[in-house]
Amino acid sequence: MRRLPVYILLDTSGSMRGEPIHSVNVGLQSMLSALRQDPYALESVYLSVITFDMEAKVYLPLTPLDQVQLADIDVPNVGATFMGAALELLAAEVQQNVKKSSAEQKGDWRPLLFLMTDGSPSDVYAFQQIAPQIRQMNFASIVACAAGPKAKTEALLQLTQQVVVLDTMDSAAFSSFFKWVSASVAAGSSSAGVSDSISLPPPPSEIQLVL
Repeated sequence: MRRLPVYILLDTSGSMRGEPIHSVNVGLQSMLSALRQDPYALESVYLSVITFDMEAKVYLPLTPLDQVQLADIDVPNVGATFMGAALELLAAEVQQNVKKSSAEQKGDWRPLLFLMTDGSPSDVYAFQQIAPQIRQMNFASIVACAAGPKAKTEALLQLTQQVVVLDTMDSAAFSSFFKWVSASVAAGSSSAGVSDSISLPPPPSEIQLVL
């Protein structure tokens, strides 16, 4: 069975402490529940979560959807937003774990990437170096989410044209974002094999697309 790798990159810098990270944890669990009710997603989706603050780390290696167990993500008291380092780690993970097609076998479907931040990269130079490489890495879709009033969309637009904005950082906003992510992943899993490109469902009213 060909896999649909889905990568979620989450900002866990100090400013995400308290309600924001709690809302993210709740949103991730509801996303998992929704995806597990989708037979296409259960068959093909493999999920990985990368977190970034003062360092980037693989919080969940690429795992089949039905085996994913996510403990609550914690946030340090203070911390920078090393988004460039997270993208470098992502590039290494994709190169190592996503199977390419060859003459003998069909590889994985083109992966999906969702990145969420409430700020902007602290490692600006690293981010500017890696963003174009990520764009060329054959993702079927890259979505970046700027959450809350301090999030900057300028850097995210260097990574993808699909940037969405959450005006608030309460549980309702994060919940609607993760519901949309699960609908997007479900759309990706049902169109896998039918077409190379994935058209994302329209975002709910709490989420604004940056045009």
